[in-house]
Amino acid sequence: MRNSREKNRQKLIKKLIFFNIYEKEDKQLYEMPLSKLEYEYRKFKLQTHPHGDFSSIQWV
Repeated sequence: MRNSREKNRQKLIKKLIFFNIYEKEDKQLYEMPLSKLEYEYRKFKLQTHPHGDFSSIQWV
C-alpha cells in the first residue's frame, strides 16, 4: 500500500511540474505530503477548467 501511495505522489508531482508548478507556500513539491499534492492538483484543475472563461457557456 505504501508503494502505491508513493507512486500516486510521484505521478501528481510530475503533473504539477508539467503545468510549471514547482513549489507551493515556499515548499518544494517533493517535500509535500500526498494529501497536499492532491489538494493543489484539484485546485489547479478547477482554476484552469476550459469552460470557466468568458467565452464558454454561461448560465443566465
